[in-house]
Amino acid sequence: MTQTQINLTDTPRTEYNGWSDWTTWNCALWIGGDQGFYNMAKDCKSYGEFTEYVTEVYMAKTPDGAKWLEADFAEMQEMMDDL
Repeated sequence: MTQTQINLTDTPRTEYNGWSDWTTWNCALWIGGDQGFYNMAKDCKSYGEFTEYVTEVYMAKTPDGAKWLEADFAEMQEMMDDL
């Protein structure tokens, strides 16, 4: 099974690299490490606004298969506030 095949609705939440779970870590990784996602995130006022835009215009998942809407919103909002 590849990482993209286990998307996380049925996966128990366990801490992953300091984030609440793999999905949250992966979404944060893409926002922080990809210039396009980073610029989109900086233009948004909240993680909710970012997810609305990115899922309608671009894609529902990160290139690794993590669903933007399954990430921990509070944790992602905190990361967005630091951008």
